[in-house]
Order: sequence, then structure tokens, then C-alpha cells
Amino acid sequence: MIFRETRLPGAFVIEIELKQDARGYFARTFCEREFADHGLIARYPQCNVSYNRDRGTLRGLHYNRVPHEEAKLVRCQTGTIYDVIVDLRTGSPTLGQWEGLELSAENQRMVYIPKGFAHGFLTLTPHVELFYHMSEFYVPSVGLGVRYDDPGIAIHWPEAPRVLSQRDRNFPDWHPEGEDD
Repeated sequence: MIFRETRLPGAFVIEIELKQDARGYFARTFCEREFADHGLIARYPQCNVSYNRDRGTLRGLHYNRVPHEEAKLVRCQTGTIYDVIVDLRTGSPTLGQWEGLELSAENQRMVYIPKGFAHGFLTLTPHVELFYHMSEFYVPSVGLGVRYDDPGIAIHWPEAPRVLSQRDRNFPDWHPEGEDD
């Protein structure tokens, strides 16, 4: 695997290395040792799948309240998404900044999202399936979110979302800790 740190410290794009022959290919998508060597969480007690029927479906921006923050490893297994991460870590030099990248079944890239980040994605094709490795068990009462079109974060989505949950649509704007609401 090839680990490329994004401009947001601790967040990585991970490319798999295909071993190809006449049958197709084989590739490693996770190695506890390699993740640990890069200082990344290498224990994932829960895995999830997200299926999205329609192009233009937006999920996010989601994160969890301390002390239940989650690191995530996300891979798009079918279709294509525009994946966005936002650094919400208090004291981070990139606090409030975002990074967006395309994940697809074709490019087979993954994104490692450290604890303290919000995460969301927009489907660019119909019938998209994502596979998530989660560093913590799901605790519904600690789930928070930031509105996808928060003007303070100013994410440049490649197209307007068409399908959005009421919960995601109604998330508040984000305010850094210590800032007046």
C-alpha cells in the first residue's frame, strides 16, 4: 500500500498496489503493521457498508462527540464519490479546513480519517457502495454534524446535492471552540 498524507495532518489517501496476472489481480487493502508504522489506528472493532441508490446523494458531514471520536478508513467499492473531510481538532493548525478527493471502484483509493474530523460524501454515480472500517463501536447518542454548505467551511462540491436526509440538511453551522455562537 502507498500512504500519502494530505495537507491535513494525520489524514491519508491510501493507494493499493495491484499484483496482476492473467486471472486478474490481488491487492492488500489493510495491514495492521503498515498502519501502525504510519502512526495510524490499526484496530477496527466495527465495519459498515453504505449503499446509495441515486447520483447526487449527500451524506454528512458527521463526527462524534469526545470521548467517542472515531477514526475511519473508507473505500468506495462500486461507483464514484466526492469524499470530504474537515479538520475539527481543537488546536490543529488546519482547524476548519477541508480536503476533498474522488474515491471510486476504478481508482480503488481509500481515505484514512483521523479522530476529530467530520466526514461526508456526495455520490457522483448511481448505485454507490462504501465500506467503512471504524475505530470505535457505534454510540448513537454522540453523533453530531455540520451542515454540508456551512459558509465558514466553504466546501466546493462538484455538483449540487439532490438527495439529503432531513437530519443532514438541518445540521448547524460549525463554530470553533471558544468562538461566540
